[in-house]
Amino acid sequence: MGEERKIALITGGSRGIGFSCAKELAHAGVDIIINDICDAEKAQPAIDEIKSIGVNAWFYQFDVSNAEQVQASVDKMIEDHGHIDILLNNAGITKDGLFVRMKPEQWEQVIKINLGSAYYVTHAVIKYMMKARHGSIINMSSIVGVHGNAGQANYSASKAGLIGLTKTLAKEYGNRNIRVNAVCPGFIQTAMTAELGNTAEYQKAIPMGRLGTPEDIAKVVKFLALDTDYVTGQAIEVAGGLML
Repeated sequence: MGEERKIALITGGSRGIGFSCAKELAHAGVDIIINDICDAEKAQPAIDEIKSIGVNAWFYQFDVSNAEQVQASVDKMIEDHGHIDILLNNAGITKDGLFVRMKPEQWEQVIKINLGSAYYVTHAVIKYMMKARHGSIINMSSIVGVHGNAGQANYSASKAGLIGLTKTLAKEYGNRNIRVNAVCPGFIQTAMTAELGNTAEYQKAIPMGRLGTPEDIAKVVKFLALDTDYVTGQAIEVAGGLML
């Protein structure tokens, strides 16, 4: 019998950066659980592609901002598969606007989905990691969580909150062999950044002269998940030198 494969849970994992991370981990031999808000039919192409790599892949549909749905779904995952070794809190949205014009619902939705979901999912998963005495938790923050960005007060606050959560959990659970880190992407080529427009102007501000790709982020996630046993509490900027 070979060694049992690790299992990674990736929220918002059916497309974009989350899906690239899923594929990167799958190529390293990790079984993948994808969560998303979409239905199973829309997620099936992502599941099929991951399975074609040669690992197991499963889809669990639930709302990451609903504590009861999250807990029930994580309990079912453990019942079905026995363990979760890697958690990537990747689900996120934007509702941009200048602060003075920002409606309460714009603020609340972004905070609840981007930051609240990391609390709900981590709170459900970490109990099982504590029992197993190992785990790697990675929170998808953002460069704007470190440096801020005009027109993104809600998004910046949610991503800064993830960094604070990361550092606190790293201190609380390091003695249980659970590592907690954050990845802070810069301008990455995704559907979300395409909506910003004017990407050529952003590109000029990046010392490396190009926007990042989801694969650039996925490589760092893989490193934190699998390739180190002694990195925790870090917020790693993956931004091509932007904001230096």
